Amino acid sequence: MRPLNFISAFFVLFFIISSCGSTTVKVKADPKDSTVYTPPVPGKIPEDELNRYRNEVADFYQNKLIRTGFNGAILVAKKGQVIFEDYHGYYNLQKKDSLTKHSAFHLASVSKTFTAMATLKLAQMGKLSLDDDLKKFFPNFPYDNIKVKDLLDHRSGLPNYLYFMEELGWDKKQHATNKDVLDYLIKYKPAATKPDTHFTYCNTNYSLLGLIIEKASGESYADFLKQQFFIPLHMNDTYVWNIKDSATAMPSYDYRGRQEAFTFLDCGIGDKNVYSTPEDLLKWDQAMYTNQIFSKETLEKAFTPYSNEKPGIRNYGYGWRMNVYPNGKKVIYHNGWWHGNNASFIRMIQDSVTIIVLGNKYNSNIYQAKQMEKIFDSAFSSPGDEESGEMSEGSNEVTKPAAKKKRAPVKRTASKKHVVKKHVVKHRH
Repeated sequence: MRPLNFISAFFVLFFIISSCGSTTVKVKADPKDSTVYTPPVPGKIPEDELNRYRNEVADFYQNKLIRTGFNGAILVAKKGQVIFEDYHGYYNLQKKDSLTKHSAFHLASVSKTFTAMATLKLAQMGKLSLDDDLKKFFPNFPYDNIKVKDLLDHRSGLPNYLYFMEELGWDKKQHATNKDVLDYLIKYKPAATKPDTHFTYCNTNYSLLGLIIEKASGESYADFLKQQFFIPLHMNDTYVWNIKDSATAMPSYDYRGRQEAFTFLDCGIGDKNVYSTPEDLLKWDQAMYTNQIFSKETLEKAFTPYSNEKPGIRNYGYGWRMNVYPNGKKVIYHNGWWHGNNASFIRMIQDSVTIIVLGNKYNSNIYQAKQMEKIFDSAFSSPGDEESGEMSEGSNEVTKPAAKKKRAPVKRTASKKHVVKKHVVKHRH
């Protein structure tokens, strides 16, 4: 018998080893690896029921949105099955390039849902605790007894950087980053209130969470979201904006169709700057009906109301607004407004209904998307939130952001004399 040459022997040996390995070794996916994900199968809806839903959503769409100059996208689903989806208008009003299902919109404050869930994911991974004091991450932080969870549920008492950066002398020709916000808090210590005493919606909270995510994960905010959420969920049209995207990202417009200008506040992450599409947001929504990306305990924490100082159905969890009804049902949602971008993302979790409306030309009727809840459950007949849909400071009631309201004077701190006067800003989220 002629002996095998070296190369032949190598391949024979490789084949034997491989064959043995395939019969004796089974590779199992790590259940903690969030890149292994199987989306839930959409549920079935009876045809007559489906048609009724579709007709009523179409009626809302035509009368509340299209007739009011809507430029954007809508998707409504039940049990993961799309009932109604449409794209109306242009990506760029000057170029007249039509919106498509791949057109990514600025989500404004709906971005906070990703920041909150990223923070909770890190807690689930054991890389931080919700009870961690902020001084663990920022040793020179000048405020005492503020915990990570106080940022998540807007109970930190910190002032809003949308106001204090300019008031304290920031050069508006320079882009303010999250690090700049932190540095200004350390340098000037603008007046704050005692933490965990009341709800005050504040973008500073989520700007700091953006930094904490980076410190705890060892990755950039954008990379962490991409690796943990966007890639495993196949959210292929979703990304975190940065200055390099300025030339290609979807522009926004005021209600007259005039393009909104870029400002010094546009470069922060955590509180805004996630861009996405309705179909990708449906994937995000559906992931939270499983325990693959998030544990059951993590989801319960996210959807628990934490601001109970005043009676009423409106409340806030960890990164999610909610309406909690006497019958035990919850509607989990978040709205957004930044420049001309409007967003409404609603999850009727007991009914498995998802309502998504995104626009890049300012239209306050987008926030009336909550009226579609009663299509699926007549008990939800309360009017939609006005304009930005943001809760008023210090309460869990909704106020119209353009309305003028007298504010209590801001108390000075004992160590600093920097007091920030709050004023109505054009851009809220």
